[in-house]
Amino acid sequence: MARPQPRVVDPGPYTQPAPPPSDAVVLFDGRDLSQWVTSDSARGPARWTVENGYMQVAAGTGGIETARGFGDVQLHIEWMAPSPATGEGQERGNSGVFLMGRYEVQVLDSYQAETYPDGQAGALYGQYPPLVNASRPPGQWQSYDIIFHRPRFEGARVVRPAVVTVLYNGVLVQDASVLTGPTAHQERPPYAAHPDKLPLGLQDHGYPVRFRNVWVRELE
Repeated sequence: MARPQPRVVDPGPYTQPAPPPSDAVVLFDGRDLSQWVTSDSARGPARWTVENGYMQVAAGTGGIETARGFGDVQLHIEWMAPSPATGEGQERGNSGVFLMGRYEVQVLDSYQAETYPDGQAGALYGQYPPLVNASRPPGQWQSYDIIFHRPRFEGARVVRPAVVTVLYNGVLVQDASVLTGPTAHQERPPYAAHPDKLPLGLQDHGYPVRFRNVWVRELE
């Protein structure tokens, strides 16, 4: 909490969903969760709810992840924190977007709310606060456009770390940030060699966060 809070930037009103490019893999089109499975070892059918064009975290059912793996990607995802807002800090609409299942872009209601800066919306959790706080109010759609370049390994050795760029509601909040390893709470785990392609994940943190219009472009 002692770190400076990112300054607030008004991103402007939400206009309309970003249409998937012709070469995109559509991961959620508002109709079903056929592209998703549970994040546990069983990898069974995803158990979140789907209605009105969005999927919503069903608290206690666990996180979900894509049935297929991805490496370098451009990812677009829209999300909405619960309204009216309840709780404080990390208790306000907490969830997360996990790249390769281990590198988290934080999802949180950070509108007129304070928490530790590297846990705000748009943070690379536990490592990099967002450059600015570009949050819209809860109950409005937010968007992430994420450019992710996976780490490269030679055997167990890291030869190039992961790099992440994030636009939050169209505002740059992570500018080619270099990850020190997997994201975690109050620790910096080292890299551990992993496959070149792994699933994208969404977190069940117990709050009814909504997601829609999820698509990805493979960059390798």
